[in-house]
Amino acid sequence: MQEDKLIIVMPAYNEAENIAEVVKEWHQLLQQVSPTGKLLVVNDGSKDQTLTILEQLKTAYAQLEVVDKPNSGHGATILLGYQRALRQEPDYIFQTDSDGQTTPLDFKQFWVHRQDYDAQFGLRTKREDGISRLVVTRVLKLVVGGAFHVWLPDANVPYRLMTASSLAEVLEKIPANYFLANVLMTVLYKKQHRRMRFLPITFRPRQGGQNSINLPKIIKIGQDSVLDFLRVEHKLNNKK
Repeated sequence: MQEDKLIIVMPAYNEAENIAEVVKEWHQLLQQVSPTGKLLVVNDGSKDQTLTILEQLKTAYAQLEVVDKPNSGHGATILLGYQRALRQEPDYIFQTDSDGQTTPLDFKQFWVHRQDYDAQFGLRTKREDGISRLVVTRVLKLVVGGAFHVWLPDANVPYRLMTASSLAEVLEKIPANYFLANVLMTVLYKKQHRRMRFLPITFRPRQGGQNSINLPKIIKIGQDSVLDFLRVEHKLNNKK
């Protein structure tokens, strides 16, 4: 029986302090669950040594694939990663971040039930990355509920396993370069009544480096996102 092909999509921006250990952890997992799969790391125009380290790591990790692109933000980087992954015709696509806050130790509970759901999302029941991030998550939950009339426990969690077929269909509804692409993706899975669930995951502090998003940026992103959400919801309703 042929094994399912998994592609792990991982955006990276200025993660020189974390990237070697993060690639090591996730590549080891990939070797175990999907020998034909890929760890697809998309470098979003990092200004530090992230890309150089990634290129060096390719000699040690056969399933590592590196894509470099000009800086355009998390959403555009995620969307590019998903599209590149889909071209390789996988069975499943998993997305996580490159800052070391998530761990492969939680992955088994997702993988063993992969045939039962179109999408499985992590749930950060306990966050160790600061009070401002916790506030943002809770506010986002309210904003998403008000704009789209759906209740999602953790819409922007960077820990999501999806069937490639369902992801391809959902991506058709997401505008190009949409900043909060993962949020809108989670909304669409819910509004389209797809099989989905949330599972608690470990969410560690950043393992090194500096977070590129500060509080003023978070506030600005939040303001812009409310307007974007309302525009998208209007378009979705008009297409019904």
